[in-house]
Amino acid sequence: MFIFKSIVGKLWITIIGLVVVVLLTVGAFLFKFIETSFPKSKDQVETLSRLATKVASEISLHKEERRYLQVVNELLNAQGASVLVVTKDYELQTTPVGQGDEKRIRYDDLFTKNELAKVFAGQSVDNRSPMVAARTPLGRAYAAVAVPFMSENQAEVAGALIMYQLTQSSEVTQDYVKKLFVVVGVAGFLMTTFFAFFLLTRITQPLLNLKKAADLISEGEYGSRVPIQSSDEIGELGKTFNHMGEQLQDTIRALSHEKEHLSNVLRSMADAVVTFDPEGNVILDNPEGERIIRAWNELEWLEDDPNGTPAGRDQSEREWRRIPEPLKPLFEEVTRHPKEMTTKLHVTSEVWSVVMAPLYVQDTVRGVVAVLRNVTEEYRLEKLRKDFVANVSHELRTPLSMLHGYSEALLDDIAATPEDRQELAQVIYDESKRMGRLVHDLLDLARMENGHMELNLRELDVHSFIKRMHRKFAALSKEKGIAMTYSLPEEKLELERADEDRLEQVLTNLLDNAIRHTPAEAEISITASSTRLRGEEAVLIEVADQGYGIGAEDLPYIFERFYKADKARTRGASGGTGLGLSIVRNIVEAHQGTVQAKSQPGQGTTFSIILPRYSGKT
Repeated sequence: MFIFKSIVGKLWITIIGLVVVVLLTVGAFLFKFIETSFPKSKDQVETLSRLATKVASEISLHKEERRYLQVVNELLNAQGASVLVVTKDYELQTTPVGQGDEKRIRYDDLFTKNELAKVFAGQSVDNRSPMVAARTPLGRAYAAVAVPFMSENQAEVAGALIMYQLTQSSEVTQDYVKKLFVVVGVAGFLMTTFFAFFLLTRITQPLLNLKKAADLISEGEYGSRVPIQSSDEIGELGKTFNHMGEQLQDTIRALSHEKEHLSNVLRSMADAVVTFDPEGNVILDNPEGERIIRAWNELEWLEDDPNGTPAGRDQSEREWRRIPEPLKPLFEEVTRHPKEMTTKLHVTSEVWSVVMAPLYVQDTVRGVVAVLRNVTEEYRLEKLRKDFVANVSHELRTPLSMLHGYSEALLDDIAATPEDRQELAQVIYDESKRMGRLVHDLLDLARMENGHMELNLRELDVHSFIKRMHRKFAALSKEKGIAMTYSLPEEKLELERADEDRLEQVLTNLLDNAIRHTPAEAEISITASSTRLRGEEAVLIEVADQGYGIGAEDLPYIFERFYKADKARTRGASGGTGLGLSIVRNIVEAHQGTVQAKSQPGQGTTFSIILPRYSGKT
């Protein structure tokens, strides 16, 4: 039962047990004392019988002396006993000492006439028998003995002498004590029960309040407090609990602030921060880290590809919060040899710098923290720097070598005829012009990238501009067997503010590239149409060729300086400087426009230029 599991029930049972033990112990000693200190009913009756026989034997000698029985009664009265004398005709001859008429005890209160008849016949009787005691009114309150007394001549029984005494036996006392014990036990049970319910409000209720407050704190309500109702130990316990709650609340608040601060720091980091447990599960990450881990786990990694080339996969095939394949080798190495390690990973055309370090609990590695940074741009710029140096060196070395060789030939008179000298001089002139164009383009591109490009802005008729550019390159394209066409809409297209010379430089570079990389009997088309850019009216100019095309891996980098897509697009001796598309991008962006290229190998390339119609701010 629930009550036996509670403090009140246990305390109640304990007190009841103590009361029972005390009562039983006291009762045992009391009963022992009664047995040794009080006569038993049998002993009392035997004593009365001997005394009655003695008194009866003296009656015949002092029959005429009424004073004899009075003295006997006075002596017996000190012990609560008295003597009655009854004649054979059932007449009472004496009155007990100290008894008035209103409370006089008669012989028939102690014995019936049948018992007295036995006495008159010479027998002695007593009321020790329960049946005798039950037949008389005072049989249980008094111990009584009736003995015969003789006449003066001792010839016959003259009557009966009845001696009685208040019952003082141990049996009666024990019965009384038992009844008293029952009453005391019931009273003790009731008082204990009352005391237990009193404890319910004085002791257990504060404890229940403590339990309720503890449950609330465990559920996150750290401001829970218990009311202090007393200044005893329970009250002190409540004060200590409230103090503990305040300290816990302050600690939780400080931890929450620290956690929030750390979380804000992680969220504000541009780098990805991810923490893994020893099994490789993500246990903590910032938004950038979650994005990267989720994206990398959505990819299926080819085991035989040393560069970790990914292919698409369904994320539902596996829980995404697992360490992705590119990080597994480094993770295993860090957990196997706990030390910080750094590497670079190439994932989906991006370059990532990864720093991974172990997390310790005492001397045990409990996880790994990884910091990932996208260094694609830095990697690209470093590659461009190296390529720029290499390309400039190459572009300058070739014409310089030719200038040196042919000029040395002229100095050594290797050319025997004027025609040979004229040819050598022409080569020297062409190479010097090529070097001049290269230096001019480099200086021009440097000024553009530094924001020092000057634009002569005025209104431009796109129709006339496209037709003029078509006429400019029609002869060259016809000479190479390439068909060049243009397409213009019926509506008038105008740019409110544009530098016609710079835009001519843009189309010149694009058409020159298209002619050089388009085979004979193919086609180059120039189109113009209306479109929208950033929600405003704009003009779209497209130059499409049917040349060799550009691979997808090269397409994002074709606007970089000196970038070579493939062998089919290398420049010959009369080719460009390799800076044309970089200049195109800078001029278009200076007009607040955009340029992009679409291409597939073997299917040609299309360059799209979008210029705002009513803008031209530099």
